[in-house]
Amino acid sequence: MRGSSFSLRMEMQFRYAITIAKKDAKIYYLKSPVLIFGLLFPFCLFLAFAIGRDIPLKMLLPGLIGMTLFFTASSATPIVAPWETRMGTLERLISTPASVSAIIFGDILAGFLYGAAISIVSLLVGIFALGASVISPFVLAIDILLAAFCFSALGSLLSSPPTDNPSNVMMFSNLVRLPLIFISGVFVSIDEMPTWGKAIASISPLTYVSDLARYAILGKGYYPILFDIALILAFTIAFIVIGVEIHKRSMPRRLS
Repeated sequence: MRGSSFSLRMEMQFRYAITIAKKDAKIYYLKSPVLIFGLLFPFCLFLAFAIGRDIPLKMLLPGLIGMTLFFTASSATPIVAPWETRMGTLERLISTPASVSAIIFGDILAGFLYGAAISIVSLLVGIFALGASVISPFVLAIDILLAAFCFSALGSLLSSPPTDNPSNVMMFSNLVRLPLIFISGVFVSIDEMPTWGKAIASISPLTYVSDLARYAILGKGYYPILFDIALILAFTIAFIVIGVEIHKRSMPRRLS
């Protein structure tokens, strides 16, 4: 009886999370500026680094996919909580039967779907425009799904400070996200980095996402496949657990 009641509660919370994800998609993600930013910003970084270098463009495709996942999945998630705090809709959500965990999971789910969808566009461009091929589609699919969820969870964690000003959160978010690009082996293969560079790269989830994409597209990576997957999962769990805990503590201050 208790097990049945627990399962019912979990099912209801999951439905609430799905509803919140749909709401986020309509309000935050299915907008022209957000879609254009998700596509153009990674391509601009990619071209700025690729032009003038004697490297086949298809060799840089894993980094492009990693950057696209990183910026799209974590693009709008950080502003959801402060924006809803300012608009007063967060108070309405809290007053519903949905738990804080369900609300956060719904935000993460919306970012996950957006990041995964946009990354497929980058992949198709790489295949048809750059002449790249995918050696292991299964590994690439796992990489895209895990990375989109991981980076969306990171975005939710970055939105946890108790503020109703989205610009403050975005400034903080960019201070975290931009440095991660340059330490994560996106532009330079990890095996070409010095020892200190490899040590710094190991603290970034983008490192393992790009490494897994490199294996799926180029047939070789620096770390073992299972190690990449395990680290991405570990970062994801850490982002979710820490993010939910901080949101629970900051929620009363948001509503006061």
